Amino acid sequence: MPLYRDFSDDKATILVWKYDESEELDSASLLEEENYQKVKDYHPIKLKELLLVRKILKSILPEYKILYQERTPFLSPNDFEISITHSFPYAALAISKEKIGIDIEPFNSKILRVRHKFLHPEEGTFIEEGREVAYLTVIWSLKESLYKIHHSNYWSLKKHYEVKPFHLDFPYNIMCRVHDDSVSDLYKARVEFFDQCCFTIVD
Repeated sequence: MPLYRDFSDDKATILVWKYDESEELDSASLLEEENYQKVKDYHPIKLKELLLVRKILKSILPEYKILYQERTPFLSPNDFEISITHSFPYAALAISKEKIGIDIEPFNSKILRVRHKFLHPEEGTFIEEGREVAYLTVIWSLKESLYKIHHSNYWSLKKHYEVKPFHLDFPYNIMCRVHDDSVSDLYKARVEFFDQCCFTIVD
């Protein structure tokens, strides 16, 4: 079993798996019949990511399926909330009674070129000099996790998703906000680090 990290707590089961070349990923046994058409043109790596998530699910809730409402995944039977993320060779699944969002992001200096697309000016005030890539990646990942909980086609990551000041050396109990003219919802987040990646959990 390629279980790589277990970040579960008293509110959610949160598992990260890492692909192992010796591992069998059998579409016939893992993939839901309802998703055959959805994945028929997937790149092989993307298909492996999807099948890894199914292996995680089967290790926890073997009788359940992951289906989609448009692009949003949900569990069937719909007894729990889920969130999915993957960045090959990693895949992760969170299962909770409450809304939850997770995201994996590798650290990459290319994020410096797109910071203007998602970073609010106030978020730039607590980024430490020399650690810009790490802070920006975490902020981006937190907003991706927030989006999975609370999304709208009319919202932007820069304007409507806010990460409150935090310190990389203690990335827990980070406050985040989703807001527009009529909505202002607060969430609490934490960040975990492994193998040059950050993993964000918002619930």
